[in-house]
Amino acid sequence: MRVTRPVPPCDLAREARAMRGGLEGASRRVFKAGRFIDGEEGHAFEGEFARYLGVRWAVGVSSGTDALRMALTVCGVGRGDEVILPAMTFVATAEAVIHTGARPVLVDIDPKTYCIDVRALEKAVTAKTRAVIPVHLYGHPAEMKRVQEIAARFHLDVVEDAAQAHGARAAGRRVGTFGRMSCFSFYPTKNLGAFGDAGLVAGRSPGDEKKVRRLINHGALQKNEHEEVGFTARLDELQAAYLRVKLPFLERWNQKRRSLAALYDRLLQGLPIVRPAERRGDVHVYHQYVIRCGSRDRVLRRLVELKVGALIHYPRPLHLVKSLCYLGYRKGRFPVSEQLARTALSLPIYPEMSPQDVQAVVAALRRALAGTEVPR
Repeated sequence: MRVTRPVPPCDLAREARAMRGGLEGASRRVFKAGRFIDGEEGHAFEGEFARYLGVRWAVGVSSGTDALRMALTVCGVGRGDEVILPAMTFVATAEAVIHTGARPVLVDIDPKTYCIDVRALEKAVTAKTRAVIPVHLYGHPAEMKRVQEIAARFHLDVVEDAAQAHGARAAGRRVGTFGRMSCFSFYPTKNLGAFGDAGLVAGRSPGDEKKVRRLINHGALQKNEHEEVGFTARLDELQAAYLRVKLPFLERWNQKRRSLAALYDRLLQGLPIVRPAERRGDVHVYHQYVIRCGSRDRVLRRLVELKVGALIHYPRPLHLVKSLCYLGYRKGRFPVSEQLARTALSLPIYPEMSPQDVQAVVAALRRALAGTEVPR
């Protein structure tokens, strides 16, 4: 099959067109109310998302990065502390730790799920360790029961980074319900995305909720009553209203992603690649469909020539990112993360794709893979 039309990495314009009526109605509600921060839309979305997750509370914030920063601050993480996180994740996970004054301690990832290696996590705990951030990378849940066991044994707080895993399940439970708090991003390309930056912190303790609400509003729960030094990290009303329109579709969209992933799995059999895995008993929501292949950069260039929007998530593990080199980790320290960075290739996957789009991507990939071998 020839690639007869481009297949972009995502198609937000098509999504917006399909939801135009609901989104325009949401905009009208906000403009009619005339309140753009701390209004009814934000409070309503928080309640709806908390019920969706099955937690006591949720607080909308300005981004997924700020969600992590607020949660860590509420946990008391600060200067002199260590926070353990995987070496392969988006840089924001480490940045949030650094902004608290603490030190990120990196560990390698599981070679099948690409989430934190729980054996490496256990070995990395020291007297300075205050918290652990399991990242549900690409939409696959981390091994949360083992993370919880280790955290309980060493009296560590667990802050889940669920930025890529809205609706994923680990052992029958939604991710975002295991830790002391969990953090979500609603960046536009996420499984549940806003039309700008947005995020959310969720949890169970009323005390934690109160602290998060105070922190995101300059340290004040009431106007001009600033009890601590805080931040400006609030979710605006327009984004909350848009997210309310989209939330009821999340399960349907995730199921579509899983159906597309199953089609990829079937069509990619026999090619010299490593397909994504799904741990038994877990539910992967395929924020990204990540294969591994040899000669990755050459394959990517060829796919781009064939008008397939493949991407790399991520080209470097955290210890090789320039801004984090000061942590002192050398190349070779985290071999699984480094191997993934060399060989990972994200194929297009989003609810608006058709089976014909998947077939076109696979046809292009077959051509691009000519002469390559299965990566080791």
